[in-house]
Amino acid sequence: MRHRLPTAAAALAAVLMITGCTTNNNNNVDTTKTTAIQPTAKDVSAADLAEGKAQFREANFGLAEQHFRKAVELKADNAEAWMGLAASYDELGRFDFADRAYAQLLRVAGRKPQIVNNMGYSQLLRGNKQKARALLLEAKAHMADPTVVDANLALLNKS
Repeated sequence: MRHRLPTAAAALAAVLMITGCTTNNNNNVDTTKTTAIQPTAKDVSAADLAEGKAQFREANFGLAEQHFRKAVELKADNAEAWMGLAASYDELGRFDFADRAYAQLLRVAGRKPQIVNNMGYSQLLRGNKQKARALLLEAKAHMADPTVVDANLALLNKS
């Protein structure tokens, strides 16, 4: 005995077979114009840099070091973070790490007077007066406003 499909079901199957295999380029393509939203260039190290500065101002040098270190790990060419990291190491008495941070800072930013001033202050903290004086005088010779360097030289002369 044969089974017959109901007439409506057979008609639906036939329509699906026919329409499923055809394409109509004019009616089925969405031509709506869209604009992609460009991702913003977010400096992921900015928050750590800001927090490092805040902790440094509060003389929380250990916390400052952590934030500056994270900032340079996130963005290795961040000269400001390298400067903060080196200064934090100086204040913590970790001059070996400070030297590494200054070396990296010089590679990133070049031998700028502000950097040389900080390197001179680092030598002052270590008690290396001769090296400190040479670096501070080098910085002073290239600064438009040597007020900070003069203050460091005054500290050097008192010690």
